[in-house]
Amino acid sequence: MTENVTLSDAAAKRISQIVAADAGKQALRVSVEGGGCSGFSYKFDLADAAQDDDVVISNGDAKVLIDSMSLIYMAGSEIDFVDNLLGQSFQIKNPNAVASCGCGTSFSI
Repeated sequence: MTENVTLSDAAAKRISQIVAADAGKQALRVSVEGGGCSGFSYKFDLADAAQDDDVVISNGDAKVLIDSMSLIYMAGSEIDFVDNLLGQSFQIKNPNAVASCGCGTSFSI
């Protein structure tokens, strides 16, 4: 099931930079929570270790941790990092989302 979520090279590079700058942290944790303007929202945190129900997605030395419940909503997604005129942000390209908000941090299924 881990092959269903991918991590772009741009996201992997940025995750490696962030984790290297924060001693003791080993990965980026991505989770899905209820709420947000479209029903569900993504939450990003730094993690020092994986939990028992985490799935680990890697690209090079960058690691993303996703809990098994969040993985259900994220199946088939790509985690990307975008740096453009609007700013820098992690973005999740989720094929399961039928609608999303303008800021790209919440979605509905």
